[in-house]
Amino acid sequence: MPIQLEIGDEIVTSMKIPPPEAKRELTRELALALYARWALSMGNARRMTGLTKREFLNELAYRGIKRHYTTQDLSEDIAYAQSGE
Repeated sequence: MPIQLEIGDEIVTSMKIPPPEAKRELTRELALALYARWALSMGNARRMTGLTKREFLNELAYRGIKRHYTTQDLSEDIAYAQSGE
């Protein structure tokens, strides 16, 4: 079920973002904010932004958002590396 947000014209025109870029920028801001709050996984946040994994990681670093990386993630990465795949 897709969700659509409605942002009034007066708000869009008052932003310091060119109107043609507003939707993309607002979507990116929302995805990064949700990721920072642990409300969205990296994969879903990255897909929402339309960025590559490298671009997404660079954006996190630029904004000072820490990457979510748990002990379980580390264990899975080690297991994957040891499997030789």
